[in-house]
Order: sequence, then C-alpha cells, then structure tokens
Amino acid sequence: MKKKLTDKKKEEPTGVQVNKYIAASGFCSRREADELIEQFRVSINNELVELGARVQPGDIVAIDGEKIKLKQKQAIYIALNKPVGVTSTTDPTDKTNIIYFVNHPKRIFPIGRLDKDSEGLILLTNDGDIVNKILRAGNEHEKEYIVTVDKAITGDFYGQMARGIPVLGTTTQPCRVWSTGNNRFKIILTQGLNRQIRRMCEYLGYKVTSLKRVRIMHLNLENLPTGKWRYLLPAEIEKLHDSSAGSVKTEEASIRKKTERYGNKKSQKKNKYL
Repeated sequence: MKKKLTDKKKEEPTGVQVNKYIAASGFCSRREADELIEQFRVSINNELVELGARVQPGDIVAIDGEKIKLKQKQAIYIALNKPVGVTSTTDPTDKTNIIYFVNHPKRIFPIGRLDKDSEGLILLTNDGDIVNKILRAGNEHEKEYIVTVDKAITGDFYGQMARGIPVLGTTTQPCRVWSTGNNRFKIILTQGLNRQIRRMCEYLGYKVTSLKRVRIMHLNLENLPTGKWRYLLPAEIEKLHDSSAGSVKTEEASIRKKTERYGNKKSQKKNKYL
C-alpha cells in the first residue's frame, strides 16, 4: 500500500551539536571548538567529524584522542590584569600564552582577546556558554580603554573616532571618546575588531604607544596589580549573568536584536556620541 505524503513527518535533529558539547565540558569555548573541528582534531566514536556533527547519548567524544565528557563543574570566573607580552591565546605552542601565565589548576580560557602589546583587564572562565554573549557587538557590552599616542592630538580626531573609522573593510560603530591629556584619551567600545583602536588611530595618522583596558561591562580593573589575577566576587558573577541574560549567542541573532531595538533610527544613535 502506498503511503500518503502527509504521513511522513520531518525528523527533528537529536542530540547536541559537538561544539556545544565541548564547550559544556569546559574544554574550551564554542568558537575554539569549531577551530578544533576544522583542524580534524575532534572525533565521535573514533571517527573524525565535521562542523554541525551531533553527539548522541552514549557517544564518546575525543580531542586529539583524549576522551572528554560532560560533567557538573563549578564555574570559574577570573579577572586578570594582563601585562604587555602575554598573548590572549590557548595555543600550547605559544609559551607566552595567557593560560601558562595564569597557571590555574582547572582548564580555563579567555573571554575575548587583548593584544600582546596591550595590557589591562581580561576575563577568563570555564563557562563556555557566556563567552559569545559577552563578545557579540550586537549585545552592546561596553569595554573602556586608556590610550596614549605618539604626538599631540589635534583637529577633528575625537569627532572622527566617535562617528566611525574605516577598518578592515567596514566602518567602526559609533563610540564614546574624550581627551584626558595632550596625547592621551579614553574610549568606550561595544565592538571588538582585531587591533581596532590601533587601526583607528593609524588611519588618522597616530601611533598608539600604550593601550590599557580598565573596564569590561561593570567590572573595573581598579587596584589589581599588573600581572595579578583574582576570582570574581559572587555579586560580580551574579551581575555578569544578569547583564548577559538578554544577550544573544549568534551573529544573526545579534543583528536581528539590534534592528528590532533601533529600527531606522541610525542617525539618532550616531548623534548620541557627538
């Protein structure tokens, strides 16, 4: 007997995506898990997998042949005053990497990056789910920096910086920036392009001689000495989760959220920073 087409039900995907599984294990962030998958270092039941593969109950997931598994873990949140010379990478071949520098007994990874030539506040965690929520520009989480350049600042430097600068094939989002000295300023970004502040200054003819991040969202560097780290306080962790509760994890969702919030009021937002 011939089955009716309407009797066929679309099968729902089962299991969990392998990058999410790896992040939930505390091994690394989802983004780093994707990189491991692309490097053919991740296997499920002894078979190498591609992006989008799913883990089913009872499956064995391994990275470089080492089995990992989901387990209940205590979330770790660390604030580090990163010194110049430390790289914000987990690459084991880089002996200046931030993981070696912190030397924490648990497996942790940085939330975002801070250039090797830059210093200041950076967060580390084993909570893979919170990473993208904090990093996405569409979530508008603020990061504040103190910057020194190689000469006196003149002309419309601050106006141009605030309105946006062509960088890496795009224009930086509007930001807040103000003078704190002849060749020194503070800037607050909600974006995190590669070497963004340095590239913005270079476009206007200035070279950054020092760059220090002093705040991420509600977390301030305060009196934490250079090269030292501390655990976030319970109240700080609670506020971190509260601030990220309405955040989205994907680029597409970030764009959708931003569009819904601002509509066609782009010019109004732009004028806010002038």
